[in-house]
Amino acid sequence: MPATEITVSSAGTIAGKEMLVPTGQQGSVFPHIQDWVTSKLSAKIAVKDISSAVLVKGIKQWSVFEEKSGKKTIRTVFKIT
Repeated sequence: MPATEITVSSAGTIAGKEMLVPTGQQGSVFPHIQDWVTSKLSAKIAVKDISSAVLVKGIKQWSVFEEKSGKKTIRTVFKIT
């Protein structure tokens, strides 16, 4: 299942989950989400799947990962097609 990295912005909270809205910008395309996860793990970067804690407007299947970069938390959102 191909996965496309997308840019999103937060639109508040709905039913206890954060609502993310795609901005239209797309990034890298991976043949499978596991390819991205494997590259992060081989670089010794810990990632956490938080897909169940967010909603992405207009997308049926998504996956969201968090990683720490110093004091910042980086979220990476993928649209799965």
